[in-house]
Amino acid sequence: MAPKIFRIVVLPGDGIGPEVVNEAVRVLETISKASTDFDLKLESHEFGGCAIDSTGEPLPASTLKACQEADAILMGSIGGPKWGVNAKVRPEPGLLALRKTLGLYANIRPANLASDSLLSYSPLRPEIAQGVDMIVVRELIGGLYFGARKEQGTDPDVDTAWDTMIYSVAEVQRITRVAAQIALAANPPLEIHSIDKANVLASSRLWRKVVTETLTTEYPQLTFDHHLVDSAAMFIVANPKKLNGVILTENLFGDILSDQSSVIPGSLGLLPSASLAGAPSAPTIDFKPTSGLYEPIHGSAPDIAGQGIANPIGTILSAAMLLRYSLGLEKPAKAIEKAVRKVLDTPEIGGLGLRTADLGGKVGTKEIGDCIVEELKNFL
Repeated sequence: MAPKIFRIVVLPGDGIGPEVVNEAVRVLETISKASTDFDLKLESHEFGGCAIDSTGEPLPASTLKACQEADAILMGSIGGPKWGVNAKVRPEPGLLALRKTLGLYANIRPANLASDSLLSYSPLRPEIAQGVDMIVVRELIGGLYFGARKEQGTDPDVDTAWDTMIYSVAEVQRITRVAAQIALAANPPLEIHSIDKANVLASSRLWRKVVTETLTTEYPQLTFDHHLVDSAAMFIVANPKKLNGVILTENLFGDILSDQSSVIPGSLGLLPSASLAGAPSAPTIDFKPTSGLYEPIHGSAPDIAGQGIANPIGTILSAAMLLRYSLGLEKPAKAIEKAVRKVLDTPEIGGLGLRTADLGGKVGTKEIGDCIVEELKNFL
């Protein structure tokens, strides 16, 4: 049987984006070469500030078309001072337009330690941070950020400004199903923690009701609970393991909690993310890949761009998420994660103990990429 062909669009972006994306591309190419079952076809397109410089817009029509036709998208970081708040054209509207066009409504952000040898880098005490393993599933295109608003200085009542948080039953149902599918993919299934502010907000009371009904009716094998967002924020600092599993929440709360939880591993350079247009792909013979955009959570870091010192691990782990969630390729995704762990683990436990500058080390972007690629070959 001919290998299944997957089309992946690569958006290197700005600043350190091209450097870290290059290492993730090498990892994906290694995966593809080692397989007789599938073939990853990667193609690069301009997006963000670099696209503004060459075409005058952050999301050229050719890039958007390629993304719409792709099975998945791997992105670096975009933006920088050159295209800041006072610029006539900025990269950020291009990202919003891409998310909207592709219908990327589910943001997935894991927060865990890629290696226990990194415990000392966490701002939390080692005994608190050890064993933390949570996945934040955030509704991405609804709620307060997308509701009607009024700025100060406009009629009526020029001295007031307001925003509205609106959610529909259908919006809550679909994000709940994404969280449930992620929970079910683990063995044993993960617990789901739904986060809201149901003691105050009407939209949160709808959220809690719909989450409960959907999980009880459609996923009776899963366990779940509800937490108020202020309580959840305290748990993430004082006892984060209480929220191990899948954290399911709406846009504003998810924005805050995913950033808060991302501090636990000790460096933003280590963490991946995904934005999906549906539930993760199931690895069946005739499945259709779930459209998704994958990127590290760090910014473009223009201050270190071109120096070859950026940490590519967040982008490499984003590539692992791409394989898992869009292409249904769990085995190679796990192989990437094992290779990363081997490179980060200290020699005392059989690892290489490599550290980039953000972790106080001197290993460069390409060198750590080289080592991950070599270790990866041992796990395929």
